Formats: sequence, structure tokens, C-alpha cells
Amino acid sequence: MLASRLPRRTLLRSALAAPAVATFGTACGGGADDAVTFFFQARPEEARARLRIIDAFAARHPGIRLRIIMSGPDPMQQMLTYCAGGRCPDVLMAWELLYAGLAERGVLLDLRTLLDREPEYAEQLRAESYSTLYDTFGYGGGQYALPEQWSGVFLYYNRKLFAEAGIRPPGRWADAWTYDEFLAAAQATTRRDHDGRIRHWGFADGWVPYYSAACFGMNNGATWFSPAVRPERVNLGDPRFAAGMQFYADLAVRHGVAPSVADRQAMAAPDLFARGRAAMLLGGHWLFSEFAGRDDLDFDVTVLPVGPHGGPAAVTDVGCTGLAIAADSPHRETAWEFVKFATGPEGQALVAESGLFVPVLRSAMGSAGFAAAHRRIGNLAVFTDGPDHSRPLAVTPVWGKVDALLARHCNRVLRGAASADSLAAAAPDIDTLLGARS
Repeated sequence: MLASRLPRRTLLRSALAAPAVATFGTACGGGADDAVTFFFQARPEEARARLRIIDAFAARHPGIRLRIIMSGPDPMQQMLTYCAGGRCPDVLMAWELLYAGLAERGVLLDLRTLLDREPEYAEQLRAESYSTLYDTFGYGGGQYALPEQWSGVFLYYNRKLFAEAGIRPPGRWADAWTYDEFLAAAQATTRRDHDGRIRHWGFADGWVPYYSAACFGMNNGATWFSPAVRPERVNLGDPRFAAGMQFYADLAVRHGVAPSVADRQAMAAPDLFARGRAAMLLGGHWLFSEFAGRDDLDFDVTVLPVGPHGGPAAVTDVGCTGLAIAADSPHRETAWEFVKFATGPEGQALVAESGLFVPVLRSAMGSAGFAAAHRRIGNLAVFTDGPDHSRPLAVTPVWGKVDALLARHCNRVLRGAASADSLAAAAPDIDTLLGARS
């Protein structure tokens, strides 16, 4: 299921999170035909941050009405349904792994048509942006979205458990720790009862396990796909990539310092960390507000470890979302004003102050507002340097089919039913899918 591979956009759980195609007006106006429609998926906390940006936009542009459309658990299918029926929202949330399919179908507007009219703004925006994030939405020579938040993964860690074990993890991507150091930390913070039952895990994963495993492969000196945008082949057979994935799998299967697949059915990894039952958690900034709201949890953040063939610095995934405009939008000009606001200096300053997202412009990232929103974090550079150390996973219109094959083969490795070396056998089928698109 697509939703299971998008945990950072978790299912909606409040009144703000009405299922499927709930549509409602905002402070900007009701459901008038001239309103700009904005389609996005968000956790309740994220939705509130977006409403703050929408309110600020309304104050700045009182003549433009905005109507929001909250996504259900399958935003891709929802967007396709809307657009096939001739009711494509004007502004659409874009995901790095999914937008290429919409771009190739002609659903998304090439934003260069608007940026080219405002060369001074375009130049300033590009200068302020992180190329790793901005270029993620460049596909086939077009620019199909502008980034709005960075959501790469890193490691949360429990300060108390680390202090008790005498561990000081790195505070910057450039000071990465090794696989051996990471494993030693996970082993030192794993606690067992006298009967061998785990009381505290050293490591838990709050993301999609085989995506996380791929990040370990990337940190051992290999890319997942070549090239990352419009890939022609998958590098599952690269010994460095396979060794990284195997290291990740062995944390649970061989070393017993991480919950197994069966263990993960009993309790969600973020809950384990929040309750002090996991010393480290792999995840993204989308979990920050959940942990920051707990007075009984003293945590900080650190970077992923680097394998013997990787480095010198650690890397993570790009993981960002962006904002796009429908190619057939009747409100192209007003939609563009909103996209510019949300992804530009004003909107990004609000993002920084909210503490719910990591902004994508350098000025917002370095602002006092962003630092104030993360005053409990000692290793703030893990956030502020994150975009420069991000690498795209894959940008291809056939991601859905590729993902299904990856899930089938990678999950066998993560269960311990096969070695990572066996993944090389799956590579030709995936390469065929990638080649078939052209």
C-alpha cells in the first residue's frame, strides 16, 4: 500500500484529518469558484502549521481566496482521480518519490514558465535554496515543484541512556561515526532481563525499514539508483550497497539490538523511543514535535553511521516535499502567488518559527526563529546541515512498480530469510521496469 510507504505523511487522526476527500474553507474564504484550491496531506500538527501560512498569505493577499483539500491515505490516487475528472486542485503537494509520474502525465505545470517571467526573483530563490532540494523537483528539463520542507532522516537519541553508557555521538554530518562505533553504542544501550528478554532496545526504526536499510547502503559508498533522477539501473548488486543493507538487517537478525519484524508488530518504534525503551530512533523531523512535547524525554539528534567504504561525511535522503501547480489550473496566476509565498522567504520564516518543519531556504534555516523552536536540541547542525548532506533516493515515474518489487525482495532480507547478496538477482527485473518507461 502506498500509505505504508509514506509514514511521514501518516494517516490523519483528528478533525483536521477528515478521511478521503474532505474539503473545507479556511480563513481565506469558502468554496467560491474563483478560490485557489490547495491539496495536501498532513498530520494534524502539520496541518495547523500550514493553516498559519495560509492565514499569513490571506493577510498579505486579501483579494485571493484559498480553499484547502485534505488528502486521505493515498494522495497519488486521489490526485489522479481529481485530475482525470477535470477537477485538478490548483496547488498540489509534491513528493520526491511520486511527482515524476504526474510530471510525465502532463498533470503538473513546468514552473519555469513562471520563473522565467521573474528572472530576478528566480535568481534570488535559487541562490537561497539548497541545490540538493531544489534540483530534486527538476525532471526532464522542467521544474515541476518548489521545495517547501526538508524531511531527510537522522537519529534521535536518548541523552540519559547514552550518558549512562558513556557514549558521545557525533553532532555533525561531517563528523560521522563508523558502523563499528554505532553497533557498539546499540549494544551498550540494549538492556535485557535476567531471562534474556529485551527491556530497552539500542536502536529502533521509525521509517520504512528497507528505505532506511538503503540509507545504510548509501553510507557505505554506493548509490541506490544510477542516476538518481530518471534512473536506468538499481545498484542492489553493488557489494558496498549490499553490505550496508546487511549491516542494517543484522542489527535485528544477528545482533539483537533492534526489534525484529515480529517485534515491530507489538509496538511502534516512535512509541518505544518516547517511552525510553529505545536508545536510538531513525526517523525524520516529522517526529520532533511529538517528542519535544514530552517533559520526561531528554533527547538530542545525531547522524547516520558511515560504513568502511563510505564517507568521510554521512549522508541521508532528500526526503523533501514541494508545492506544484496543476498544468490546467484556471487560477494559475493566483496559485503562483501562493506557491511563491509558501516556498519563499516569508512562508519559510513561518515554517522555521513553527518548529514543525525544517525550512528549505538558507535565511530561514539560519534564523533565530528556527533556533528558538529547537532550543532543546544541542546538535542543531544535524538539521541545519542536513540538506547539504542529502541524496535523492530515486525520481522515476514508475516508482510504484519499482517499490513493489523492492518491498518483496528487501523484506526477505530484513526478516533474515535471505542475505543482502541475494538482492542482486532482483536487479534485472527492476532495471527492466526502469528501461520500460522510455
